[in-house]
Amino acid sequence: MCILAIGHKMIDDVTPGESWTALNTRPQAQLVDVRTDAEWMFVGLPDLAGTGKQVLPISWQALTGQPNPRFVEQLKAAGLTPESEIHFICRSGARSHSAAMAARMAGFTHVFNVAGGFEGPPDSHGHRGTVAGWKAEGLPWRQS
Repeated sequence: MCILAIGHKMIDDVTPGESWTALNTRPQAQLVDVRTDAEWMFVGLPDLAGTGKQVLPISWQALTGQPNPRFVEQLKAAGLTPESEIHFICRSGARSHSAAMAARMAGFTHVFNVAGGFEGPPDSHGHRGTVAGWKAEGLPWRQS
């Protein structure tokens, strides 16, 4: 686990495997996928069926790149509280880090960024999902 400091706020960076373990062993752990509707539909989603939980799809930003002004409100509407353990995931770990920072600044105290995200960085052929991330670690996922 790597810890990133932004000002006085700390965000824990966890691997997809560490997140999977938390989701399987800690009842309060939840996974929030902050990608867009198009990514969920065409690229896929982590499959948490084996944990008895569901991914909470809450976009951090629109396809246009504009931030979701209702992000924190949607976290709360999904049943998350400041005491919830929240693992944020995106494609590569950048948007999810920003989302974790926003949640932390809104009072959520147990937030984690899934480093490498769902697909990770592109490989030497420009393909994602083979170098790092949820898919590369062989964790369960599904596609619509």
